[in-house]
Amino acid sequence: MRRVLTFVIALYSVAAFAQQDFSKVEVKATKVAGTVYMLTGAGGNIGASVGDDGIVVIDDQFAALAPKIVQALNAITDKPIKFIINTHYHGDHTGGNEIFARSGTIIAHDNVRKRLAAGSSARGRATPAAPRIALPVVTFNDTATIHVNGEDIRAVHFPHGHTDGDAVIYFSQSNVVHMGDDFFNGHFPFIDTENEGSAKGMIANVDKVLSTLPDDVKVIPGHGELSDKAGLRRFVDMLRGTSGAVEKAMKAGRTLDQMKTDKILAQWEEWGKDWFVNAEGFTEMLYNDLKR
Repeated sequence: MRRVLTFVIALYSVAAFAQQDFSKVEVKATKVAGTVYMLTGAGGNIGASVGDDGIVVIDDQFAALAPKIVQALNAITDKPIKFIINTHYHGDHTGGNEIFARSGTIIAHDNVRKRLAAGSSARGRATPAAPRIALPVVTFNDTATIHVNGEDIRAVHFPHGHTDGDAVIYFSQSNVVHMGDDFFNGHFPFIDTENEGSAKGMIANVDKVLSTLPDDVKVIPGHGELSDKAGLRRFVDMLRGTSGAVEKAMKAGRTLDQMKTDKILAQWEEWGKDWFVNAEGFTEMLYNDLKR
């Protein structure tokens, strides 16, 4: 792993800071359970299985943070990164692919490779195609399992939630699940409707995951603090309540502007506090999703 760190820093350049300054971001690792750690920094939460066989990384934030991510992993183990699993295609979860692909194999759902290879657009912002080295080299349609570190690490595709390529990652022996962006703990989610995401799909996904989880499971969200089954249930209850409120208003003939004026999501405003999606923005997101 020490050699990996040197190699990553050699590849890293000032150009990585062109769009955002990550110099003050601190990447922290927290032990979750068993072989599993959660790393926070900027972007989506990272999961990592650490053991004698090496490291399996779930998502990798931004390329600019790769040296800090490696340093955080170095503090845990001197084993190398063997595999990288992407929970979906968004850049705050896959931006480090081009760096970590030089030391491990990237695995993701078929649609993740498709969208990274072709480029995409979300919220009016175009993302160019990723370089070839950043693309997953192993893809799956429904499930994939990696047997390392005494773990059966299962990636399971859940369709049309956050995007059309979402994977939930189960660490079976450690009793941990990484939800990717099908779970924003304490926050309104971003639903990427331009890339086949949907609120109803996200609700169905979370309900299905909940039905598979033991009560004492640890849950890593795509964004927000480490959680549990009760936290995941609170999230889906919020989704069900907010989407139901918007759907009811639509059936009553209310316009989007009227919904915003009426503050129909007022009881859930805390989910948008100090967050890039507030109650008004989430009202619009749900409205545009449901009217399809």
